[in-house]
Amino acid sequence: MLADDDPRWPLDPVAQAETACRGGARVVQLRAKHASDSLALEWAREIRALTHACGARFVVNDRFDLALAASADAVHLGQRDLPPAGVPAEVRAELAIGRSTHTLEQARASRRESIDYVAFGPVFTTHSKDSEYPERGLALLAEAVEIVSPLPLVAIGGLATENIASVMRAGALGAAVISAVAGGVDPVRATQELLQALEDGTRREAVSR
Repeated sequence: MLADDDPRWPLDPVAQAETACRGGARVVQLRAKHASDSLALEWAREIRALTHACGARFVVNDRFDLALAASADAVHLGQRDLPPAGVPAEVRAELAIGRSTHTLEQARASRRESIDYVAFGPVFTTHSKDSEYPERGLALLAEAVEIVSPLPLVAIGGLATENIASVMRAGALGAAVISAVAGGVDPVRATQELLQALEDGTRREAVSR
Protein backbone atom coordinates (compact mmCIF):
# COMPACT_ATOMS: atom_id res chain seq x y z
CA MET A 1 0.00 0.00 0.00
CA LEU A 2 1.29 3.47 -0.90
CA ALA A 3 0.92 6.18 1.73
CA ASP A 4 0.59 9.27 -0.45
CA ASP A 5 0.68 12.97 0.41
CA ASP A 6 -1.65 14.13 -2.37
CA PRO A 7 -3.94 16.73 -0.71
CA ARG A 8 -7.05 15.11 -2.18
CA TRP A 9 -6.88 12.27 0.37
CA PRO A 10 -8.72 12.78 3.66
CA LEU A 11 -5.89 11.24 5.73
CA ASP A 12 -2.22 12.21 5.82
CA PRO A 13 0.42 9.56 4.95
CA VAL A 14 0.99 8.51 8.55
CA ALA A 15 -2.73 8.00 9.14
CA GLN A 16 -2.99 6.12 5.84
CA ALA A 17 -0.12 3.87 6.90
CA GLU A 18 -1.69 3.27 10.31
CA THR A 19 -4.99 2.15 8.78
CA ALA A 20 -3.17 -0.02 6.24
CA CYS A 21 -1.23 -1.70 9.03
CA ARG A 22 -4.44 -2.35 10.94
CA GLY A 23 -5.85 -3.88 7.78
CA GLY A 24 -2.90 -6.27 7.48
CA ALA A 25 -0.76 -4.59 4.82
CA ARG A 26 2.55 -6.39 4.32
CA VAL A 27 4.38 -3.47 2.73
CA VAL A 28 3.87 0.28 3.18
CA GLN A 29 5.52 2.68 0.74
CA LEU A 30 5.78 6.42 1.41
CA ARG A 31 5.20 8.61 -1.66
CA ALA A 32 5.82 12.24 -0.65
CA LYS A 33 5.70 14.43 -3.75
CA HIS A 34 4.44 17.62 -2.10
CA ALA A 35 6.08 17.75 1.34
CA SER A 36 9.33 19.37 2.38
CA ASP A 37 12.27 17.07 3.10
CA SER A 38 11.92 17.66 6.83
CA LEU A 39 8.24 16.76 6.86
CA ALA A 40 8.82 13.74 4.61
CA LEU A 41 11.49 12.50 7.00
CA GLU A 42 9.19 13.04 9.98
CA TRP A 43 6.49 11.00 8.24
CA ALA A 44 9.00 8.34 7.25
CA ARG A 45 10.19 7.86 10.82
CA GLU A 46 6.64 7.62 12.13
CA ILE A 47 5.68 5.11 9.44
CA ARG A 48 8.84 3.12 10.17
CA ALA A 49 7.70 2.78 13.77
CA LEU A 50 4.23 1.69 12.65
CA THR A 51 5.54 -0.91 10.23
CA HIS A 52 7.95 -2.30 12.80
CA ALA A 53 5.04 -2.73 15.18
CA CYS A 54 2.85 -4.56 12.64
CA GLY A 55 5.62 -6.56 10.98
CA ALA A 56 5.36 -4.87 7.58
CA ARG A 57 8.21 -3.81 5.33
CA PHE A 58 8.72 -0.09 4.72
CA VAL A 59 9.74 1.49 1.41
CA VAL A 60 10.48 5.14 0.59
CA ASN A 61 9.90 6.49 -2.90
CA ASP A 62 12.59 8.31 -4.88
CA ARG A 63 15.06 9.29 -2.13
CA PHE A 64 17.64 6.85 -0.81
CA ASP A 65 18.88 9.46 1.67
CA LEU A 66 15.47 9.75 3.33
CA ALA A 67 15.06 5.97 3.22
CA LEU A 68 18.40 5.52 4.96
CA ALA A 69 17.71 8.24 7.54
CA ALA A 70 14.40 6.59 8.42
CA SER A 71 15.88 3.06 8.57
CA ALA A 72 13.57 1.92 5.77
CA ASP A 73 13.88 -1.52 4.25
CA ALA A 74 14.02 -0.29 0.67
CA VAL A 75 14.01 2.67 -1.70
CA HIS A 76 11.89 2.68 -4.84
CA LEU A 77 13.35 4.51 -7.84
CA GLY A 78 11.40 5.79 -10.83
CA GLN A 79 12.72 6.25 -14.33
CA ARG A 80 13.44 9.94 -13.66
CA ASP A 81 15.08 9.39 -10.28
CA LEU A 82 18.72 8.70 -9.52
CA PRO A 83 19.54 5.42 -11.30
CA PRO A 84 20.37 2.42 -9.11
CA ALA A 85 24.01 2.61 -10.18
CA GLY A 86 24.19 6.03 -8.50
CA VAL A 87 23.32 4.66 -5.07
CA PRO A 88 26.57 4.41 -3.05
CA ALA A 89 27.74 0.88 -2.30
CA GLU A 90 27.57 1.41 1.46
CA VAL A 91 23.92 2.50 1.14
CA ARG A 92 23.18 -0.40 -1.19
CA ALA A 93 24.23 -2.73 1.60
CA GLU A 94 21.54 -1.23 3.84
CA LEU A 95 18.63 -0.87 1.43
CA ALA A 96 16.89 -3.06 -1.10
CA ILE A 97 16.18 -1.23 -4.38
CA GLY A 98 13.03 -1.32 -6.48
CA ARG A 99 12.69 0.09 -9.97
CA SER A 100 9.59 1.38 -11.77
CA THR A 101 9.20 0.35 -15.41
CA HIS A 102 6.47 1.25 -17.89
CA THR A 103 7.55 -0.43 -21.13
CA LEU A 104 9.02 -3.78 -22.06
CA GLU A 105 12.23 -2.00 -23.08
CA GLN A 106 12.54 -0.51 -19.60
CA ALA A 107 11.81 -3.93 -18.10
CA ARG A 108 14.65 -5.43 -20.15
CA ALA A 109 16.98 -2.61 -19.13
CA SER A 110 16.16 -3.21 -15.46
CA ARG A 111 17.71 -6.69 -15.70
CA ARG A 112 21.09 -5.02 -16.20
CA GLU A 113 20.70 -2.93 -13.04
CA SER A 114 21.58 -3.80 -9.47
CA ILE A 115 18.03 -3.99 -8.10
CA ASP A 116 15.92 -6.36 -6.04
CA TYR A 117 12.48 -6.06 -7.60
CA VAL A 118 10.68 -4.41 -10.51
CA ALA A 119 7.36 -2.56 -10.68
CA PHE A 120 5.45 -2.43 -13.97
CA GLY A 121 2.49 -0.35 -15.08
CA PRO A 122 0.13 1.35 -15.15
CA VAL A 123 -1.61 -1.97 -15.73
CA PHE A 124 -4.98 -0.22 -15.70
CA THR A 125 -5.95 3.43 -16.09
CA THR A 126 -5.09 5.34 -12.94
CA HIS A 127 -6.17 8.71 -11.59
CA SER A 128 -3.97 8.56 -8.48
CA LYS A 129 -0.98 10.09 -10.26
CA ASP A 130 -0.13 11.70 -13.56
CA SER A 131 1.39 9.25 -16.01
CA GLU A 132 2.74 9.75 -19.50
CA TYR A 133 2.05 6.10 -20.22
CA PRO A 134 -1.35 4.68 -21.21
CA GLU A 135 -2.83 1.54 -19.69
CA ARG A 136 -0.44 -1.37 -20.25
CA GLY A 137 -2.90 -4.23 -19.80
CA LEU A 138 -2.54 -7.77 -18.51
CA ALA A 139 -0.84 -9.20 -21.62
CA LEU A 140 2.07 -6.75 -21.38
CA LEU A 141 2.22 -7.33 -17.62
CA ALA A 142 2.64 -11.05 -18.21
CA GLU A 143 5.42 -10.37 -20.73
CA ALA A 144 7.17 -8.10 -18.25
CA VAL A 145 6.98 -10.83 -15.59
CA GLU A 146 8.81 -13.20 -17.94
CA ILE A 147 11.39 -10.57 -18.94
CA VAL A 148 12.45 -9.65 -15.39
CA SER A 149 12.36 -13.19 -13.98
CA PRO A 150 13.77 -14.30 -11.57
CA LEU A 151 13.32 -10.84 -10.06
CA PRO A 152 9.89 -10.40 -8.48
CA LEU A 153 7.49 -8.00 -10.21
CA VAL A 154 4.93 -5.74 -8.54
CA ALA A 155 1.96 -4.50 -10.58
CA ILE A 156 1.13 -0.79 -10.36
CA GLY A 157 -1.62 1.47 -11.66
CA GLY A 158 -5.41 1.42 -11.35
CA LEU A 159 -5.56 -1.55 -9.01
CA ALA A 160 -8.65 -2.21 -6.93
CA THR A 161 -10.51 -5.10 -5.32
CA GLU A 162 -12.25 -6.08 -8.55
CA ASN A 163 -9.07 -6.44 -10.64
CA ILE A 164 -6.20 -7.19 -8.28
CA ALA A 165 -6.61 -10.97 -8.60
CA SER A 166 -6.09 -10.69 -12.36
CA VAL A 167 -2.58 -9.25 -11.98
CA MET A 168 -1.65 -12.10 -9.67
CA ARG A 169 -2.88 -14.59 -12.26
CA ALA A 170 -0.69 -12.77 -14.80
CA GLY A 171 2.34 -13.62 -12.65
CA ALA A 172 2.87 -10.53 -10.49
CA LEU A 173 4.18 -11.22 -7.01
CA GLY A 174 2.37 -8.24 -5.52
CA ALA A 175 0.42 -5.07 -6.27
CA ALA A 176 0.80 -1.44 -5.22
CA VAL A 177 -2.40 0.45 -4.37
CA ILE A 178 -3.07 4.11 -3.58
CA SER A 179 -6.62 5.35 -4.12
CA ALA A 180 -8.44 2.12 -3.22
CA VAL A 181 -7.19 2.61 0.35
CA ALA A 182 -6.31 6.31 0.67
CA GLY A 183 -9.60 7.40 -0.88
CA GLY A 184 -11.72 4.72 0.72
CA VAL A 185 -14.53 5.38 3.17
CA ASP A 186 -13.20 2.59 5.42
CA PRO A 187 -9.44 2.23 4.68
CA VAL A 188 -8.97 -0.67 7.12
CA ARG A 189 -11.72 -2.73 5.50
CA ALA A 190 -10.51 -1.72 2.03
CA THR A 191 -7.04 -3.05 2.88
CA GLN A 192 -8.49 -6.31 4.18
CA GLU A 193 -10.61 -6.78 1.05
CA LEU A 194 -7.65 -6.07 -1.23
CA LEU A 195 -5.51 -8.60 0.60
CA GLN A 196 -8.24 -11.22 0.36
CA ALA A 197 -8.62 -10.61 -3.37
CA LEU A 198 -4.85 -10.75 -3.80
CA GLU A 199 -4.65 -14.06 -1.93
CA ASP A 200 -7.51 -15.45 -4.02
CA GLY A 201 -5.63 -14.55 -7.18
CA THR A 202 -2.45 -16.15 -5.86
CA ARG A 203 -4.27 -19.39 -5.04
CA ARG A 204 -5.89 -19.53 -8.47
CA GLU A 205 -2.52 -18.96 -10.13
CA ALA A 206 -1.00 -21.78 -8.08
CA VAL A 207 -3.82 -24.15 -9.03
CA SER A 208 -3.52 -23.26 -12.75
CA ARG A 209 0.12 -24.32 -12.69
